[in-house]
Amino acid sequence: MSSLKKIPTLNAQLALNRNEPLKAIEALQPAIPYVPGIMGTNTGLYPVYVRRQAYLAARERSQAAGEFQKIIDHRSLGLNPLGARAHLGLARAFVLEGDTAKAKAAYQNFLTLWKDADPDIPTLKEARLECAKLQ
Repeated sequence: MSSLKKIPTLNAQLALNRNEPLKAIEALQPAIPYVPGIMGTNTGLYPVYVRRQAYLAARERSQAAGEFQKIIDHRSLGLNPLGARAHLGLARAFVLEGDTAKAKAAYQNFLTLWKDADPDIPTLKEARLECAKLQ
């Protein structure tokens, strides 16, 4: 990943770690012209993924849902770990919107993708618990 994407992404991740999602969104602005829209590698998508996480943390649910849906809509991106986690992010965005039906469907999509994963993975455990709360 070039430094034009790396530095803003690192700053954004640090802001997220400090629970400052709006600063994370702001930090990523310089990277936008250098981030792939549809195509890219895992490292090329990382700034996009961090921006989506920042929207979710900022409770900007419609922006978060739209951003996660972009990855899901492009199947080739869904084959990498960030793409698979987009389903979980979308589910969480729907929970924030209060759309239980869409949230359940997104959680189920995530859990289906991860059905063969190690059951002790923290992300998978969290997703199962969050989905169960919707029942």
